[in-house]
Amino acid sequence: MPKPAATLYRMAWVLALVFAWATGSKAQTLPKPPTALAVIAHPDDEGAFSVILYKIARELKGQVDICVITNGEGGYKYATLSESLYNLPLSEEATGRRNLPKIRHRELIKAGKILGIRKIYFLDQRDAHYTQNEREPLDTSWNVPYVAKRLDKLLQKPGYDFIFVLPPTATTHGGHKAATILALQAVGRLPEAQRPVVLTGFVRTKTDTLIPRLTGLPRYPETRLASDTALFRIDLKPGLGYQGKLNYNIIKNWEIAEHKSQGTMQLFMARNADYEIFWPFLINAPGYMERCQALFAALREATPKPTR
Repeated sequence: MPKPAATLYRMAWVLALVFAWATGSKAQTLPKPPTALAVIAHPDDEGAFSVILYKIARELKGQVDICVITNGEGGYKYATLSESLYNLPLSEEATGRRNLPKIRHRELIKAGKILGIRKIYFLDQRDAHYTQNEREPLDTSWNVPYVAKRLDKLLQKPGYDFIFVLPPTATTHGGHKAATILALQAVGRLPEAQRPVVLTGFVRTKTDTLIPRLTGLPRYPETRLASDTALFRIDLKPGLGYQGKLNYNIIKNWEIAEHKSQGTMQLFMARNADYEIFWPFLINAPGYMERCQALFAALREATPKPTR
């Protein structure tokens, strides 16, 4: 049975975008070292796209900041192995919730130094518990007007060129979705001419059985993606250093290892991934594809060549 014309048109459009990215057609050059902001829910969420943050800060000499909404105290359940390190029974809820905010602040600061982060903004909202419902933090745990006000202030001129957020999918942590929704809403409040380009990203391997497809969240039109398949990527295994034996997974492992009070993100991120992949949002202003092409072309060009 033939595909509907709309579906064929969308497939052709996506293929054209991918071809333009791959060939560099109509790509602009970056006018200056880029500025970028990662908006995340918990300390350690930046691990999902830590290499692009590192490359912007370290290789392109850009300025990269992080805005983390919660203190991450809900991670007490995963703190068992760090108890002897911090000499505290952190997996006990009362002790964990009391001590983890300061611990996780310090851990993120150390991780940020590895990535070259300029500034970290801690919004100190409560990390209540794991849920897949974004309404829990938005309606209960977080002071949303305060978070929105802080995000609005961060995005004012001179602002940022790019913003990175976690993917808004139905089965992910409600806090991740809530942070992405609030970031997109803040961008939507800006005049189009002042909007940074917003991208969502994550890691994947060549052997992943499911090719990630994103459609956004039906209740939140601001989360609609430009394509259900990722349009841009960072190669984590380009072959670096002596005889090309190093790769960017080393940076990812250095960074995520600083979050010693946690465990699950390390197990997921430190899996010798092949790519960080990225999707742009439809909320972006006209010209966002050219800006993305320019960024990823600059990132490829800045990758160090292997030595002999």
